[in-house]
Amino acid sequence: MNLVIDVGNTFTKIGVFEGAEIIYKKTIRQESFKKTIQKITEEYPGITNAIISSVSNLQQSYIAYIKSLFDTLVLDHLVKMPFKNLYGTPETLGIDRLALVAAATDQFSGKDVLVIDAGTCITYDFKNKKEEYFGGAIAPGIRLRYSSLHSFTAKLPLLQLTAPKNHIGKSTEEAIHSGVVFGILHEIDGVITQYCNNYPDLTVILTGGDAHFLSKRLKNSIFATSNFLLEGLNHILAFNNNK
Repeated sequence: MNLVIDVGNTFTKIGVFEGAEIIYKKTIRQESFKKTIQKITEEYPGITNAIISSVSNLQQSYIAYIKSLFDTLVLDHLVKMPFKNLYGTPETLGIDRLALVAAATDQFSGKDVLVIDAGTCITYDFKNKKEEYFGGAIAPGIRLRYSSLHSFTAKLPLLQLTAPKNHIGKSTEEAIHSGVVFGILHEIDGVITQYCNNYPDLTVILTGGDAHFLSKRLKNSIFATSNFLLEGLNHILAFNNNK
């Protein structure tokens, strides 16, 4: 069994895999990390390997704790990947994006794939049929857009995500919801259309914390999945263990 740990900007996602199948998943805050791991080791004594991906600052004591329990791979840009990385500055590439491309390589081998991760930021990552990764784009996510409108203006309020009923906002709050939500939807649909013009058989994956909210409102055909990043990390771990 494999233990997969994804430390994000806000939450930490933990998964247990038996082969390629996820059999346990939990989302926690970092202060619950050690207690959660202790419980998992009791419930799944067959875990032998672990992988840690952190875009935030996971305490070194927690990393040392995982290493004391399992044969552990800490993901960085030097770890061997199941695809050819053609990114111009691999040392600056977010390791969460590496995991998403790994999942695309594993589950959609021989296909042109665009992975859209809708979280704190919205990232777009593309790999082609030859399993070559080129890069993509990074844009502010839903909550960043709400926050920036409030933080960088004098009078606009800080609002929580609400689905607008109409493109035309008839109040300041309605106008903000329309601008944020429809702006993101039009952006994502526009990016997908642009890629499809160059890659007609494109497969589009939508994942991340806001995937469910967005998937119901997008015009383009997509696959929405909540476990794609964890599955990619598990694939990287298996790929390196088989080397």
